[in-house]
Amino acid sequence: MSETTTTDEVLEGVDLTGKTALITGASAGLGVETVRALQSRGAQVVGAVRDLDKARGVVDCDLVELDLASLESVRRGAHAAADRLPRIDLLINNAGVMACPLGRTADGFEMQLGTNHLGHFAWTTALLGNLSPSSRIINVSSRGHFRSGMIWDDPHFRDEKSYEKWKAYGQSKTANILFTQGLARRGYTSYALHPGVILTELGRHLTAEDSEGLAKRLPTFKTVEQGAATTVYAAVADGIPNGAYLEDAAVAGPVNDDYTAGYMPWAVDADEAERLWQWSLEQTAL
Repeated sequence: MSETTTTDEVLEGVDLTGKTALITGASAGLGVETVRALQSRGAQVVGAVRDLDKARGVVDCDLVELDLASLESVRRGAHAAADRLPRIDLLINNAGVMACPLGRTADGFEMQLGTNHLGHFAWTTALLGNLSPSSRIINVSSRGHFRSGMIWDDPHFRDEKSYEKWKAYGQSKTANILFTQGLARRGYTSYALHPGVILTELGRHLTAEDSEGLAKRLPTFKTVEQGAATTVYAAVADGIPNGAYLEDAAVAGPVNDDYTAGYMPWAVDADEAERLWQWSLEQTAL
């Protein structure tokens, strides 16, 4: 596998008949392609989306309403999803927001940490009873986690003057990986991944300056089919160590010398993972 590997290449010869998948963010970008790819191999897929009408126009699967920026919506959505899929083989946490202006969720969380991590934490823990011993939980993170570990002195940027959108994004993506570590330590098969840089709706908050900076640092962008390849690799590949961080449809190691691949030490720190788990329980009142 490589950075140009596509979803269809990963799934060549794979039969997912009888398997069930629940995917957040199924109405755009990587989510749409992940739905298509898994369905093409026989999986039953349910998409969890904020905008049902939009999703119906781009995917042909059962849907549940889910706004990750509202714990009330998360709880309603998880209940509906549990009814639709009594057994969930693949729980794919794909939805997210990136580099947005300072905002708050319905529960007062910083928008990126609240949506990307705390919403998915509440969603996932509410559905753990629907998983089987062979189920996999897949958290779409990002190389953006390089930008920050957990900011424990002010994770929600109550001091609004300290807010920096990329730092906040980095914290939320680190949280995705630490959450994966916490799940793995509790006996759930779970993987985190960097899909690559893809031009999707995730970049709707990027300024012209942001886009120019990305273009200078990155000579090429992935297609949606290449970007979703690592997600489906996490869904079907054999022999992946539990808790692994993946990129380019392969298991990644620690960050390399030029900071172009791998994971940062703070994202796999056992003490940080446990601290995040307990803090997330308190934040979401579970």
